[in-house]
Amino acid sequence: MRIEILIGIAAAAMVLGLAVGRLLERRRLVRGRADLSSERERVVGEAEREAANLRKAAELAGKEEAYRLKAEWEKEAEGRRAELERLEKRLIEREELLDRKLALLDERGERQERQAEELQEAVEGQARARKELEIGSRQLEEQLERLSGMTREDARKQLVSRIEDEARAETARRVRELNERARRDAERDAKRIISMAIEKLAVDHSSETTVAVVALPNEDMKGRIIGREGRNIRSFEAMTGVDVVVDDTPEAVILSSFDPIRRETARLAMERLVADGRIHPGRIEEVVDKAREDVQTSMSEAAEEVLYELGIHDLHPELIERVGILRYRTSYGQNQLQHSREVALIGANMAAELGLDVEMVKRMGLLHDIGKSLTHEHEGSHVELGYELCKRCGEKDPVLNAIRAHHDEEPAHYPETFLVTAADAISGARPGARRESFEHYVKRLEKLEKIASSFEGVEKVYAIQAGREIRIMVTPDHVSDSAMAALSDETARRIEEELQYPGQIKVVVVRETRAVDFAR
Repeated sequence: MRIEILIGIAAAAMVLGLAVGRLLERRRLVRGRADLSSERERVVGEAEREAANLRKAAELAGKEEAYRLKAEWEKEAEGRRAELERLEKRLIEREELLDRKLALLDERGERQERQAEELQEAVEGQARARKELEIGSRQLEEQLERLSGMTREDARKQLVSRIEDEARAETARRVRELNERARRDAERDAKRIISMAIEKLAVDHSSETTVAVVALPNEDMKGRIIGREGRNIRSFEAMTGVDVVVDDTPEAVILSSFDPIRRETARLAMERLVADGRIHPGRIEEVVDKAREDVQTSMSEAAEEVLYELGIHDLHPELIERVGILRYRTSYGQNQLQHSREVALIGANMAAELGLDVEMVKRMGLLHDIGKSLTHEHEGSHVELGYELCKRCGEKDPVLNAIRAHHDEEPAHYPETFLVTAADAISGARPGARRESFEHYVKRLEKLEKIASSFEGVEKVYAIQAGREIRIMVTPDHVSDSAMAALSDETARRIEEELQYPGQIKVVVVRETRAVDFAR
């Protein structure tokens, strides 16, 4: 009985334990569910906050991108606006050029109309004279038949011969007058066109030299340039191909070379070595290589600048390289790149006035002396070298003709060729463009004065304007006013035959007449 009670108590305890356990488990599950709910709310809140932060960051990034795009657009718009302004300026210049051409054409048309009217008047005058002669011939015929007893046929032949002689003389006189007037008009137009072309251009010319001077910060730098036992200066000379002269000249060294490209490379390298202060064979080689690259770059930039100025955009790369080399080539002290540019611009201005191909004249003028970039490297004249180079690069016949014709190697086949030849003469002949050696210059002036002094009646002779004008003073007793023109013409012909000179020489004859008396 007691055992059964114990068993019942144990069973009740077990049931009660199970009930308490289930109750505790349910409470634990409820607390877990509550914890999960709060965790979910916390995660959701953090996600929402993170999404808000990301949204704000995206908005800021979008605004920054919008500002950047706006700035780029405004910059691009400014560039386009500048380009439009340049195009508008070019259009205005073209309109002004067209206006000048139209005015010139109108002027020529009016002049031709006047000449046509004069010719018509001459023809009408000849017709009237012919009618008068016919009337006179009939009267003379009757009179001759009555007085001389000549036949009608004989009288007719005599009158016709007389009329033909008179008409021929009158026609010759009118033709001479018209030819002289046309010549004067042509000379005036030519002078005006050439003057306008020259006035539109002003080019600086560099003088030919064989040395360059590099300034030093102090005298101690000379020792560093020479180096131990002269190793630095020998290395520099071997790398550059120039002679370095270190003498008593204070704070300076002299670089001497006949090749201007080598001389410029050496000058740049020496200036950089002096500025840097580190002078040794390794450093010299590095600096010289960099200077050589910079000289090549400067030649390319100079060529591109001239091509851009002239509006030439389809030149062969080899020709562009040779145009750049002309920056360091001179002839009689005249820089050849500037000379070629000047010939192109002067020729283009004259071509515009005459209604010829302006772009072709620019191309012909730029390339007419391109062979001078090859004369230091190849045998032959610059004319033939330039001709072969341009022919190999596919240049057109007018360019090839200009190269050979400007030195009379072949006749000029195109009107533009004459303009290039004239522009070349103008560029080389105007004062300051070229220089000669002093001895040759003095001898030429002495010969010039000697030729002018050899004529009878010449009292004094002065060569002025650097030998481009000779002024002759004559004695009025030996040279009359009518003989002055003959004297100037003979002097000019003698100078042409016996002297060689660039451009032209003006011959001026001056005759002074004085009356002297005394009041006592």
